[in-house]
Order: sequence, then structure tokens, then C-alpha cells
Amino acid sequence: MELSQLAGRRIFVTGAGGFIGVYLCRALLGCGAEVHGISRKEQVGSRDDIRWWRGDLADMPGIRKIITTIKPDIIFHLASHVAGSRDLRLVWPTFQSNLVSTVNLLTIASEIGCQRIILTGSLEEPESDSGDTVPCSPYAAAKGASSSYARMFHALYQTPVVMARLFMVYGPGQQDVSKLIPYVTLSLLNKQSPKLGSGQRRIDWVFVEDVVAGLIAAAQTPNIEGRVIDLGSGALVSIRTIVQQLADQIDPQIELMWGALPDRPMEQTRVANISRTYEAMGWTPTTSLAVGLERTVDWYREHGGSLHQKTEGHCVL
Repeated sequence: MELSQLAGRRIFVTGAGGFIGVYLCRALLGCGAEVHGISRKEQVGSRDDIRWWRGDLADMPGIRKIITTIKPDIIFHLASHVAGSRDLRLVWPTFQSNLVSTVNLLTIASEIGCQRIILTGSLEEPESDSGDTVPCSPYAAAKGASSSYARMFHALYQTPVVMARLFMVYGPGQQDVSKLIPYVTLSLLNKQSPKLGSGQRRIDWVFVEDVVAGLIAAAQTPNIEGRVIDLGSGALVSIRTIVQQLADQIDPQIELMWGALPDRPMEQTRVANISRTYEAMGWTPTTSLAVGLERTVDWYREHGGSLHQKTEGHCVL
């Protein structure tokens, strides 16, 4: 999909300062789009040419005022409270940050009109067309409910929404060092033994630049409104395999502490249907796992010293 099609478009990105958001905004700015981001905190001396707005997506009057002022052509909704834990204390924050914010955006987009709104879903949410209907976590429940609302908005109000279901995104620059790949990479670079679960879970890993290309395609491809689009690699690779590849690149002599942490209950095993995605919008991932991990490790070798492991001896997906 030609990035030049986005030149001059007004684009509103939630989660613009996050891992995927930074890559997406960089690509959008590079093609001449007018990019607006939102943050709860004031962005002092903000990077690039993003036009920052201060607000909370769960605050309906405040976010309505911001969006009606911008009048965006396209909305990317990346902001999310990402937490895979099954902890009861996560029910309320994931509901507010993930579901309420999504319903607010869908409502406002339907009121003012826009060309396309792209919601980012998750591999953790239940499949709508299968018997897998019980969410495995508060995060999965909020994401699944968000997708249900999106389908309703499209069916009832013709809201031009596309649901991009993201699989396990990784790559250079991921700042959340509790995530598996940053955690293991930084542990090994610091000559520490990473503490891990059984490592048996198989996951669809996808490189961040491929995901951004997929999001941009989802913003421009005609006649895909109301659809769920998978953005993944189309292959399952176990956590053990990922960790071993990282160890082989960094230091194979460091002990990997398998079984030091319990596995989470109700873990999802799901692979992206990339053939369906290709048929819908011509997107397919281009970065192999070997190349993606190599580029990721190289980034942490250069920048890892400025990151601090906030949860010593612990990682989450």
C-alpha cells in the first residue's frame, strides 16, 4: 500500500508514545501526514512533528472536544492497558482504559464522521465465531468486548471501523522490560539467568515494522470495514525456542531457569490467518524471526544500558 496516499491526511493516534505507536507515527510523518497524538501527561519538547493533545480517552466530554477540533480523517486506536495477569485488581483499569475508551472513540467517530477508524485487538481475546467464548483475563475480556462493540457500531451506524488483531509484537525499542523478549535479552546481556515458566506455550510472534505496514494497509484498503484482520506471522513458535535463540546470540553459557515461575492458567494458543489477511488487503509479513530477533538484540546491546529492569527476576508476556 502506497504511503503517499496518506500525505496531507489528518490522523489521530492514541498510544502514539507507545512501542507500536512510535513506529506508526514515524511512518505516517514520513509520508507527509498530519499526525495528532494524545497523552494524559503534557509532552514537553515532544519528538518529531506530532501535534500532542492532553486528555484521557475515558473522559467522554474531554475527548469529544479534542476530536471535534482535530476532525481527523483516520483514527488509529492503539492505546491500551496491556496486562495479561489474571489479578482481580486489573478488572477495573482494563475496563476503563480498554473498553470505555474504545466505546468513546467509536461514538465520537460515528457522530462526526471519519474515513476509517482502526482498532487494535489482541490474540488473547475470544474468537467471535467459535466456541471459545470465555476470556482468559480481564484484559482479554475488555478487548473482546471492544471488538463486539465495534461490530455493533459498524452494523447499526455504518461506522467505518476495522479491527486489526495483533499477535505477539516484538522488535527494537520496546521499553517495557517485563515483556519476555526485552526481559530475557537484558538479563542475558547483563550476565543474569532469566527466570522463566515451562516455556511450552507456542505463540505467533510478529515484527513491529510488519505490524505497522499492516495497520497502514488497514487504513487504506477499501471495502474491509467491519472485518477482523489478523496481523501475525502465521506460524507458532514456543517460548523455549525464542529464549534459546536469544541465548545462542548473546551467551549460550548462561543458565536458563526453566520452571522457576508458574505458567499462567488458560493461556491462548492461536495463529494468525495471514492468507485471509492477504486476500483482504494484500499484506503479508516480510521479516523472518531470525532477522527480527537479531535486529532486536542489536538494539538492546546499544541502548540497554539506559533501561532498568523494574521487576527483577520476573517477566510477563
